[in-house]
Amino acid sequence: MRKTIVIGESVFDTVFHGDKPVRSFVGGRIANAAASAGMAGLPVEMVSECGNDHIGDIIINFMRSHNVGTASVDRFTDGSSAVSMIFETDGGKKLINFYNYPDDRFDVVWPRIDKDDVIIFGSFYSIDTVMREQLYELVKYAHERKAIIIYLMGCQHGINCRITKVMPGILENLEMADIVIATQGDIDDIFPGETADQAYKNHIEFYCDNFLHIDDRGQSPCITVYHRIGTKSRYPLDSLSCELLASNKLGWQAGLTSGIAYSLYANDILHQQVYNATDLMDSIIATAIEFANNAAADPQQNCIDADFGRNKAEQLERHYAQQQQEEETN
Repeated sequence: MRKTIVIGESVFDTVFHGDKPVRSFVGGRIANAAASAGMAGLPVEMVSECGNDHIGDIIINFMRSHNVGTASVDRFTDGSSAVSMIFETDGGKKLINFYNYPDDRFDVVWPRIDKDDVIIFGSFYSIDTVMREQLYELVKYAHERKAIIIYLMGCQHGINCRITKVMPGILENLEMADIVIATQGDIDDIFPGETADQAYKNHIEFYCDNFLHIDDRGQSPCITVYHRIGTKSRYPLDSLSCELLASNKLGWQAGLTSGIAYSLYANDILHQQVYNATDLMDSIIATAIEFANNAAADPQQNCIDADFGRNKAEQLERHYAQQQQEEETN
């Protein structure tokens, strides 16, 4: 069976209201997408790092409890796991990051990558200069193996960096990607002053034809999918989706990503078909939004719940059983 390889940071978040901590969880769009994908029955392997400390144990236990493999998570001993503190006030959110990484980073055991596997990567790991060389080689290898590569642009944890300095890395990421996912906030950070249409035409389309844009800032929140054939499809979000996206962007975006990955399996979309799957786009987006809404419903977890995951895993199992039966009959 095809595999899903998820590459990115694993951070432990604590949310404060005023000066009082109210909840803690393993955070990051990448890690939470991996958890939802694992719960939905996809064979998932996480490629990441964390300290050989108590926070690292929490991260590893979270992954394993959500059916995510951790053989490719580096447990370093000469540093500490990353921790973020999010202070919520009436004026918005303030984010403070704490981490003590070792000098030698990302010393991971590469997972096996085969043709048509699904690779999800992005966020801070994809542009950090220390991580860049190792991550680039891994994703490049996946690209050469003809895996389906999903690139999440932007930095969920608000890392401040000079865009001009990291832009070469972003463009390399776009060149290796088969599907790009970005919010309007990501576009504002990376291509200041440009609309999604302009960012796609001026930057993304040259490297990657498939671009999924999440607009959560306008009067009519929607998902817009840009296609190779020069057209785009717009999917307005209903009131429930808007409410959940506004209240829990992390969980919603992570769930959406896992839903896209799940749809690639459920619709038997292989690498050679990614650029010709426009007739399946309505189904793919509907499934992705279903995942997103379920994942955003519980801000303690930011991933799909057990019942939803079990149902999706059973659907996928029945799909493959029927497929095998048809092959044996023929």
